[in-house]
Amino acid sequence: MSVAEATLADPVVKPAARDESLDALKAATTLLVVFHHTAITYGGAGDWFYREVPQGGTVSSDLLSLFNTVNQSWFMGLFFLIAGYFTPRAVERRGVAGYLKERALRLGLPLLAFGFVIGPVTVALAAVGRGKHFTPTLLYLWRHGRFLPGPLWFAEALLIFAVLFALVRRPAPVIGFPSNSMLLAAALAVGLSAFCVRLIFPVGATVLAMQLGYFPAYILLFASGCAASSWPTLDAAPDAQRRLWRNIAWLTFPVIPLTAIAWRHVAGANADFSGGLNVPALIYAFWDPFLAWGVIMVLLYRFRRRLSSRGPLGRALGRCAYGAYVLHPLFVVGVAVAWRDVAALPLAKFLVTGSLAALASWLAAYVCLKTPGVRRVL
Repeated sequence: MSVAEATLADPVVKPAARDESLDALKAATTLLVVFHHTAITYGGAGDWFYREVPQGGTVSSDLLSLFNTVNQSWFMGLFFLIAGYFTPRAVERRGVAGYLKERALRLGLPLLAFGFVIGPVTVALAAVGRGKHFTPTLLYLWRHGRFLPGPLWFAEALLIFAVLFALVRRPAPVIGFPSNSMLLAAALAVGLSAFCVRLIFPVGATVLAMQLGYFPAYILLFASGCAASSWPTLDAAPDAQRRLWRNIAWLTFPVIPLTAIAWRHVAGANADFSGGLNVPALIYAFWDPFLAWGVIMVLLYRFRRRLSSRGPLGRALGRCAYGAYVLHPLFVVGVAVAWRDVAALPLAKFLVTGSLAALASWLAAYVCLKTPGVRRVL
């Protein structure tokens, strides 16, 4: 799984000079998060509240798993990068105490609301899909004080990062975009660190709802965003450098599916990419950053060039994205459960459920933002 866009709740440093391309990119990536979790519902790789189709054994499951594997390589890392980019200026503007108070409000309150209300309701909806009853399940979870952060693990992680930044912050030196050598060293360091962490915490294993196996990249990208806070834009890569890493990403992309196919033929079993002392886990650990660097650079460039100015609808979609992220599990699970008995191809269900859930999530977020006081949180 993956998925709480507290970067979507990044502090507004200078409203008049807001980078609308980043808002558009966060909204588009939030939409991808909705489809990411919908893909798990219908056979894709990952952890989610409800599965209608088991993972593996079909072409559609393999395609949805590849879709999710590619997403996982970069989309949460991008959110951490953007969050880091706004952090130093937010601390400078608000002061340490003001910044931490704002983070507690915009990250902590949604985390608590999801953990104690939205999460249990989502689990109860998923229970209906498995033939159980909604109300007894929900009451059981509440009686036992179950805290279910779900995709709001991201808000939890950013709260931790915010406190650490406030404790260790130093004046940020003015730096230029990292060289190819530095990007290569960073990718190798992230890959090696991820491989080592996954020896203890394989993909899927959580600590306080966070998959630590992905955190080497998240930490590096958040720190990189902080270091880049003096840049006028995150899209600072020279054209030649961006093209190089775009090409590296294209060359990297087929490595995982080819490894999976080859492993089935050579070893006679499915490759275990999740962790451990094995070749697939080693390949996957390094595959992530070599794909992610190019994807992130290209997306920052594309959105900066094409969506630096949006109309009222675009701004509304961006403004509602954080709320949609917080609320989307209810609608992904709810829509999937509602038509679980309808016979249809998993890929068709993926497209329909994802589209309806995304529409409902944004509409619900829009309505919530009309409620007095909610705008300060979402």
